[in-house]
Amino acid sequence: MPATATRAAFGKALAAIGAKCPNVVALDADLAKSTKSELFAAQFPERFFEMGIAEANMVATAAGLALAGKIPFACSFACFLTGQFAEIRISVAYSEAPVRLVGTHAGVAIGEDGHSQMGLEDIALMRTLPGMTVLQPADDIETTQMVEHLATHTDGPAYLRLTRQNVERVHADDYRWVPGRLDTLRDGGDVAIIASGGPVKAALDAAEALASEDVSARVVNCHTIKPLDADALERIARKCGRIVTVEDHTVIGGLGGAVCEALADRFPVPVRRLGIQDVFGESGSPSDLIAKHGLDAEGIAQSIRAFMKATSAV
Repeated sequence: MPATATRAAFGKALAAIGAKCPNVVALDADLAKSTKSELFAAQFPERFFEMGIAEANMVATAAGLALAGKIPFACSFACFLTGQFAEIRISVAYSEAPVRLVGTHAGVAIGEDGHSQMGLEDIALMRTLPGMTVLQPADDIETTQMVEHLATHTDGPAYLRLTRQNVERVHADDYRWVPGRLDTLRDGGDVAIIASGGPVKAALDAAEALASEDVSARVVNCHTIKPLDADALERIARKCGRIVTVEDHTVIGGLGGAVCEALADRFPVPVRRLGIQDVFGESGSPSDLIAKHGLDAEGIAQSIRAFMKATSAV
């Protein structure tokens, strides 16, 4: 199977589920071609709402549709969508409206479009909202199952974070996604790499490289960032003793922050957070930006080597 962007998998899955679920509707803010909601619009034009460049209005409209019994998927670039935090906070979260907020083009891996288009703080924002589920799939298989779940389970609001870039599959065809449960892709006992979204495949490749150096790295796909599977996380911490988090997002308030918060109250262990280190994004090729921030396989492996050396000396 060729590598597929999770936004592309989302578009196909939404169009497919639309035929099964007549209450599903979609809204977009003049980016349907980019978010791939255009596939739903082509099949169900009467259930698609093009809101123009008016994201706040889109969020409020989606909340009204949700409270009227519809299942709305409101789509835009992650930075534009979560930029409407005030509307999301009151109209969606406070109202407990089952809106599915879909943020595409997340992370520095979107490349040349630069910081103004990059969602780098979106997870941190969405995590703060009571009752907000935060999901980030690692590949197209996981994305499809998440969309199906969001279309058929209407409890509370959710944020779905998707890639612009193609990502390789990390799951087999028979994989079954379980909401809220950490997904171990590779066993290991020396260090646990907990990754989410686009960097998951690089984490697996890094673990493979480290294996040749007799470092046993467990790789865990954290597809549900909120609510976080704290029980499983504690078990992993107790077994491995060291954790490295990997995310294409600021290290402040994202996956790494969530992991540290959970372990602080349960079983504190050394944690190294890999991601965007409190800087703005910039324009560049996706591969160059990923490498610059140490989120490719080589960068992850090098960080783990240094982390292992530092923690072994303690």
